[in-house]
Amino acid sequence: AAAAGAEGDEDGGWGKTLLLGALFAGWYLFNIYFNIANKQVLKVFTVPISCTWLQFLVGSVLALSMWGLRLHKAPKISKDLLLKILPLACVHALGNLLTNVSLGKVAVSFTHTIKAMEPFFSVVLSAIFLGDQPTAAVVASLIPIAGGVALASATEMSFNWAGFLAAMGSNLTFQSRNVLSKKIMGGEKPLDNINLFSVITILACILTFPVMLFTEGFVLMPATITGLGLDFNFIASRALFAALCFHSYQQVSYMILARVSPVSHSIGNCVKRVVVICTSIVFFATPVSRLNIIGTALALGGVALYSQVKRLQGKKAKAA
Repeated sequence: AAAAGAEGDEDGGWGKTLLLGALFAGWYLFNIYFNIANKQVLKVFTVPISCTWLQFLVGSVLALSMWGLRLHKAPKISKDLLLKILPLACVHALGNLLTNVSLGKVAVSFTHTIKAMEPFFSVVLSAIFLGDQPTAAVVASLIPIAGGVALASATEMSFNWAGFLAAMGSNLTFQSRNVLSKKIMGGEKPLDNINLFSVITILACILTFPVMLFTEGFVLMPATITGLGLDFNFIASRALFAALCFHSYQQVSYMILARVSPVSHSIGNCVKRVVVICTSIVFFATPVSRLNIIGTALALGGVALYSQVKRLQGKKAKAA
């Protein structure tokens, strides 16, 4: 009986490992396809607000379908809860919009190198608004991140200030969302991660619609796109595919987060960024210099070091 139990545990362990591996593979693949398809659209048709809104729209349709088909239990939403979540939806919408602006202005690889600065903004904002004072080890791990991004920026062939500042703004916005989430929600857990993300996506879709309509809506007609010498079917299919991949990789990300620790998720995110950068360089034949590669590697190495420091700190806290 003991042997049979051990065998069952082993099978369950292997099953969980295979499922987790499949989720990580899906997370990476969806992210790669999103960045490539999104860049293909933004490279020839610069409508970042419209692309962002479409991504939220597709996500909203998928979320509503998930609840309607009872694939996931629908949340109970009150007016007070909506008011709490609304600021998160605002910064979520702005963060994704700024990312798309950056992707339209500079190389995919450069946008993701800049976004490696996320831990830096997380530490600074947590210290200012939550009173979390970083240790010397955490501060030391931020040095190669900042230095690597600075070196990569100085040697980036596609560099322009609009793309750089948009990516930096995206970092600031996304980390503000995380800090806001902790400050607003506190220890409460009114919604699970998937439902919280779904509600935020729907609110972000509603918020970005009027902005899209009054800024870029006039160029979205098929006749207008064709008149610009562009292939409407290509633009529409690529934009829709990017939107599907956008929602899919974020949903899978939350599914992974439910199964692993935040630090393990952070390490996986760092590896994902390396994969996306390398894939985009190959796909788009992006010219990179040796110093640019060194700067990117230094920044990503700093992110890995930061994750390791946080992991060790977590172990010490549990032991205490």
